Amino acid sequence: MRINFIRINRFVTLAALCLFSVQLALAQNPTAPSAQQIAAKVDEYLNAAVKYNHFSGSVLMARDGQPVISKGYGMANYELNVPNTPQTVFRIGSITKQFTAMTIMMLQERGKLNVNDPICKYLENCPAAWQPVTIRHLLTNTSGIPSYTDLPDFKKIAVQPSTRAELVDLFRDKPLEFTPGEKFAYSNSGYYLLGLIIEKASGKPYAEFLRDNIFVPLGMKNSGYDDSHTLLPNRANGYKWEGKSFINARYMDMATPYSAGALYSTTEDLLLWDKALYTEKLVSRKSLDEMFTLFKEVVRDGWGGYAYAYGWIIGKQSGRQVSRHDGGINGFSTDIIRFPSERVTVIVLSNNQTVIPYKLANDLSAIAFGAPYKLPVLPVSEVLAATIAQKGIAPALQQYRELKRTRPDNYDFSEPVLDRLGYDLLRSQKVKEAIEIFKLNVEMFPQAFNVYDSLGEAYMVNGDKELAIKNYEKALELNPQNTNSVNMLKKLRGSN
Repeated sequence: MRINFIRINRFVTLAALCLFSVQLALAQNPTAPSAQQIAAKVDEYLNAAVKYNHFSGSVLMARDGQPVISKGYGMANYELNVPNTPQTVFRIGSITKQFTAMTIMMLQERGKLNVNDPICKYLENCPAAWQPVTIRHLLTNTSGIPSYTDLPDFKKIAVQPSTRAELVDLFRDKPLEFTPGEKFAYSNSGYYLLGLIIEKASGKPYAEFLRDNIFVPLGMKNSGYDDSHTLLPNRANGYKWEGKSFINARYMDMATPYSAGALYSTTEDLLLWDKALYTEKLVSRKSLDEMFTLFKEVVRDGWGGYAYAYGWIIGKQSGRQVSRHDGGINGFSTDIIRFPSERVTVIVLSNNQTVIPYKLANDLSAIAFGAPYKLPVLPVSEVLAATIAQKGIAPALQQYRELKRTRPDNYDFSEPVLDRLGYDLLRSQKVKEAIEIFKLNVEMFPQAFNVYDSLGEAYMVNGDKELAIKNYEKALELNPQNTNSVNMLKKLRGSN
């Protein structure tokens, strides 16, 4: 599945969110690890993640608002040999959405808007199809408005400067994917429109309103709206691990993500944000409760029981309430996970876009609660890639099966690992090899919608239209909210 910027990170869509079992709260569990034990285990885990998964970034774990560990790993700039630290500034991708949602709630409390208002009240040239759409629909990703990051030519769009009107024109005339409120479908278009609504209702630019009403009051001195012109002290460069080394991430004009994903921050600033959400510094308890109220269930692999609220994904893990969101934007992968009742928070900010941040956040949370977890191991894709280069695809497939049979604990055999290898092969124009890797992923994970989506794309690149349609249909059958498959099927069938 081709993933564009600031969708819920592609690796979240690729595997189960609930990878660990949370035990009793630290305060209620006499066997829970001490702060010193937690810090040591986290450090051990992240050093392994650096070695085997190429983790590069900053991590903060807090209990009762106080850091248990706050540390940087890898480099903020690999060319200049500048290390990551707790003060390193990262683009946070879709974690931006919770700030956009908070801004809407602040404006509602000030009488500037109401979440039940139709969006056309605030938008110019509003098409007829959007008339039934409310602000609440945008907040909860239930509007039916197609996400502009799913457009086939989005990569070209992302690098070009564009005005707000020009970008909205890209999806203004697209038909709704469903009746507003009927389904959940993650839409960056919705959160982009929320930025326009904020500017209309407040009379201020989006970036200025957030600065004056959230960042400055909370003391978040290293947070703001990013652009390519501003010089930011301690800014991390964005990278991607490809093959055997880091490469610079693809450029993106930061006008493109806007209120759906253009903010930057640090782990330390995000802890200030986390602490504020337990108070009424920004909005009343009533508004906070509304923000964190479940709306529509998120239908994704392994995501049963989770639902989208206002800029947050809400659910329960082992009976515990969890609020979280991740982000993915060129060069960066991020996650914040909160256990409000236990006052435990984990923040992961990485300047390697191929990192799987939710996996790290889950495992670090397991460490905090004394639950089982596994140290990172070498992705089997790295072994297979070398074999493909030296001997071809058939020996690599045989090697995968042999390693999985004889050494299952020595390598990472998870779905995202093979998916990433398949796309690396596609980018290297080794299409037939990519098809075989994606077929292997289908065999290993037959109930995961994304494996069929990826295989469909490989067949499409190879010109096998019928097989592409067949696999996209299967992906859609497993996840009816998979808008990428919908769009690809329209394209393959010649629909507008």
